[in-house]
This record gives sequence, C-alpha cells and structure tokens, in this order.
Amino acid sequence: MTTAVTDPNAVFKSDNTASNQCGVTLMNNADGQIIARVMAKKQDVKTRELPAMIRVDGIRMIDFDMAELSDAIGREFTPADFEEVMSTHYGRMVVTDDHVFYFANPEDAAEYISFDLKPVTKK
Repeated sequence: MTTAVTDPNAVFKSDNTASNQCGVTLMNNADGQIIARVMAKKQDVKTRELPAMIRVDGIRMIDFDMAELSDAIGREFTPADFEEVMSTHYGRMVVTDDHVFYFANPEDAAEYISFDLKPVTKK
C-alpha cells in the first residue's frame, strides 16, 4: 500500500543540531567482528552488523585501545592494522601509539591536536 505524502518538504528536512556522536565503519571480516564485540561492551557505544560492514557509533568519544584489541584478536594489533580494517569514520580522529580515538567535538580532542580553544578577537 502506498501512503500519500501530504507535505513533500517533510521528507527532505535537515537538522543542523550537533549529534554529539562519532563513529567508524569497519570491514565485516574476522578482525572487524572481534573489534565490534569488544566495543559493544563499552558504555555509550553501539554496534550494528551489516552484510559487508559493521558500524560502531558512540556518544562524545570512542577509544579503540590497541592492547585490549590485541588481547581479543590474539596477536599484536596496531593503529596501522586498525586503519586497514576501518573504511570510513566521522568525528575527529586522533591516533597515538596505542590508541585510536574519535571525538564528536574538536574541543574534546584539544589536548591531542594542539587546539588552543582561545577565542579569536579582532584587533
């Protein structure tokens, strides 16, 4: 049954409100499935498995801890390995030697990216 749309503009509305979310798309392979299982146990993180990919979405910040992932996968797992499994992301990505972080707001990543948070003033 087809439902008539009474307001054609309602279908294509946009919302510019900040979502306070960040996330990644992982390949749906052995490593991706293990990473998703580890991340699903974390607070404010949701995972969704699809046929060819796995979505990992979080509120405010997601921390992919390489030591934790290495233990779960059963071998050393580095940020470079993580980037091979990840196909895309949204949010500010920060990579350290042993973590890959995603932040919904650049201000939350300030300590990692030398973001000074000083207001710009006209002289």
